[in-house]
Amino acid sequence: MKIYVIRLLTTLLALLLLVTATACSPADRGLETDSAAEDSTTASSDTSAPTEEKTEGESENKTPDFTVLDGEGNSVKLSDFFGKPIVLNFWASWCPPCKAELPDFEDAYKKYDGEVVFLMVNMTDNQMETVEVAKDFIKTHGYTFPVYYDVNYQAATVYGIRSIPQTYFINAEGEAVASATGMISAAQLEQGIGMIYSK
Repeated sequence: MKIYVIRLLTTLLALLLLVTATACSPADRGLETDSAAEDSTTASSDTSAPTEEKTEGESENKTPDFTVLDGEGNSVKLSDFFGKPIVLNFWASWCPPCKAELPDFEDAYKKYDGEVVFLMVNMTDNQMETVEVAKDFIKTHGYTFPVYYDVNYQAATVYGIRSIPQTYFINAEGEAVASATGMISAAQLEQGIGMIYSK
């Protein structure tokens, strides 16, 4: 009986680690999302690569707007960046898969140097994640990409974010072209950028 219990616990721990390795749940950290908002943007459950967004009508792919705060506390809208391709990423410093993919986002941010906008939206719940904690994390790791803070959960609600990291690839016209749920590799990030930008 004792061996059976140990095996069961070991199996459950392995499954938990597998789930944690690919995505974190904001709901587990006190973030609430509106399930109705999920219809506004179709998210892929395939974490292997960015998946093209479905297009049934011209307006269906238009990304919903939201407001977040920049590092100085100023309000910034997603639509402020329309006109250039956008990589929109939802992350938090307590999320291991988020932390694992951030170096690739930093490299891509430097590589595309203003040609592609990177909106790194921090899921700031003011419990597990505060603006100060996120800023310290960014400074400690030397990241230079701009970080925006979703302190009122507006962006998370609009996009129906239930797990992070979550990445959207938005073209210059403000249309969601592809998305990826869970951690993506440098190659998958490049694949997504290739769907919205060409030199």
